[in-house]
Amino acid sequence: MFSKERENEKGKSKFSFAADSISTVANSMKIVGDIEADHDMRIDGHVVGNIYCKARVVLGESGQVEGDLHAINADIFGIITGNIQTDDMCCMKAKSTVNGNLTVGRLNIEPNANFNGKCTMSASDSSSPTMYVNENTMVLQNN
Repeated sequence: MFSKERENEKGKSKFSFAADSISTVANSMKIVGDIEADHDMRIDGHVVGNIYCKARVVLGESGQVEGDLHAINADIFGIITGNIQTDDMCCMKAKSTVNGNLTVGRLNIEPNANFNGKCTMSASDSSSPTMYVNENTMVLQNN
């Protein structure tokens, strides 16, 4: 995950991330404060703060977020109390709970997911969003 580049003038090591790395908040971790990431994230712990990710965020079954989530894509298995904004797809998996408003390009809500809030479809063009049910799953999508 980390690779040692070189030592700086004070003798401390510098680290770089691999291009395909994933940041993980482990089940036993609690982070208080905002998080920013340029690459994929997985959250199995507890985050109290906002999350800004320029890629995909996966909130695991044990994951909890108390704050807003901004990402390109989000897969929600856990609990989030806050608003979600995705440029593309937001998937709310079975047993997930979202207490907040959604602003998404596309939305997939599986059976047994709990959603308490309003949803706004961000339009990338002038066409209106459509809703369809696919094997007991509700999907909203811009055309």
